[in-house]
Amino acid sequence: MNAVSQRDWEIRALANDSEASHCASAMAASDPWLTLGIPAEALFRHLTDRTREVFVVGQEGRVAGSLILNLNGPLKGYIQSIFVFREFQNQGLGARIVEFAEQRIFRECPNAFLCVSSFNEKAQRWYHRLGYEKVGELTDYLVAGHSEIILRKTRGPALTYSPSRA
Repeated sequence: MNAVSQRDWEIRALANDSEASHCASAMAASDPWLTLGIPAEALFRHLTDRTREVFVVGQEGRVAGSLILNLNGPLKGYIQSIFVFREFQNQGLGARIVEFAEQRIFRECPNAFLCVSSFNEKAQRWYHRLGYEKVGELTDYLVAGHSEIILRKTRGPALTYSPSRA
């Protein structure tokens, strides 16, 4: 989990519970978490889950966003969460976070997965522009009346994938 600088923004491992709390509070006050009713306490638990790789994007001591990756389980290469604070949105940070996530994932496995809420049409279009394709839908998965759409970006079949060729 080495830090990666992209332009003036650094992507690095989450430093402490204070950063996790700061991110969790901002996430809980924004979509999709607000619409899904996911409280800051639950988001804090995700951000501090030691089975995940958790990163923040920042500049000069300011945290501007976060990333949670799960590189275990059946969807190895799962981007669990991408978040950019409202005041830093529309500056290309989301795309830099996704690029960082993909670089990390593709070092080990050929598939990057993520879920996007059915009501989050803007995010669905954005992920499609980044090369993600719909591979499934989980109806009423988190809350009744909304689905989680499973997206995937792939570099090839898992059984024949060689990270050195990626």
